[in-house]
Amino acid sequence: MSEELLAVKGLVKHFKRVRAVDGVTFSVAVGETLAIVGESGCGKSTAGRLVLRLIEPTAGEVRFEGEDLLALGSDALRAKRRAMQIIFQDPYGSLNPRMTVGQMLEEPLLLHFLHEKNRNKRVAELLHLVGLAPEHAQRYPHEFSGGQRQRIGIARAIAVEPKLIVCDEPVSALDVSIQAQVINLLQDLQRRLGLAYIFIAHDLAVVRHIATRVAVMYLGKIVEMAGKRELFARPRHPYTRALLAAIPVPEPGAAARRILLEGDVPSAIDPPSGCHFRTRCPYAQARCAAEEPVLEDGVACHFWRDIPAPPQNAVLIRVNERLARLQAAFRN
Repeated sequence: MSEELLAVKGLVKHFKRVRAVDGVTFSVAVGETLAIVGESGCGKSTAGRLVLRLIEPTAGEVRFEGEDLLALGSDALRAKRRAMQIIFQDPYGSLNPRMTVGQMLEEPLLLHFLHEKNRNKRVAELLHLVGLAPEHAQRYPHEFSGGQRQRIGIARAIAVEPKLIVCDEPVSALDVSIQAQVINLLQDLQRRLGLAYIFIAHDLAVVRHIATRVAVMYLGKIVEMAGKRELFARPRHPYTRALLAAIPVPEPGAAARRILLEGDVPSAIDPPSGCHFRTRCPYAQARCAAEEPVLEDGVACHFWRDIPAPPQNAVLIRVNERLARLQAAFRN
């Protein structure tokens, strides 16, 4: 079993009355990719930022290599952040338009007093690692395409040789062919550098390609967690099944067998009692309103064992159709 790198327990973040993250527990091992998936507003991006203390938690515990991050002062946290970096969704918004690429890649090296005698060489190495040319160091962000900008963001994230990177929907703003290139790059860097990722996404085909394990979030809580193969082959929580069913599939009669989500996600200010998903779940019973399910054996649902399993071919066809399109792009 791989060594544990990050351990998160009971993580909570309330913005005034909004329960953005409401008691989340997970871990990340050295060199693995934990994907966090869910609808917009479920709290997955907030959870990623809480891990890095870009947002201060309301409660909970975050340990990195056994050290309590929430107990660190500003200087100690800055030093620890060398080992934890983030790649943002918007590759242009995360880059300073007034700085050249070289200046942006030098900045974290200056902050952490790294490569003081050969920073230009280190910048050239970083550009090479992400598939860009050394002369790109003299250009500004507006001179690059979206995919190239994301490569620059990745180069900046790996500049200080981190162990963990939070990837906050890093390909959702890119075209499919560019998504494939960036995912391939992230996997290549993971193999070369021994990186661990928290990969935040909503595209389940991308998740199936890159993840080691998957955590499914709904309204601030993790409702299912499993290995990638197990989750896609046998989704247990009704919400997970609904997410998989939402992927279009050219199969006659498939729509009739789906769990369809009706209505919007409830407000995080006043979530439903008991199971937060019960107001949209076709299998909800009285117990679901009275008693909140806890995450046991990787699933938080009172009645998941009683729910008829979806036809595996229907689930896998949906994902594989989408994945096939991505993989075709990966090969190009």
